[in-house]
Amino acid sequence: MEQKTTRLTVLIDPDKKKAFETLCAQQDVTPSQVVRRLIRDYLAAHGVSFAPGGKDAAAPR
Repeated sequence: MEQKTTRLTVLIDPDKKKAFETLCAQQDVTPSQVVRRLIRDYLAAHGVSFAPGGKDAAAPR
């Protein structure tokens, strides 16, 4: 897990937010855990590597 964190503000439809939070609760994960996993998967799918803590991040391939 990353050592330092920063805030990401996302605007989302209230109904989708509620459904997302409900599903997360059913799966015993936090919304933040899911979003972090989605971001890691998205970066990996596009060939973007990164070092924990943001150092030595490589540009997209």
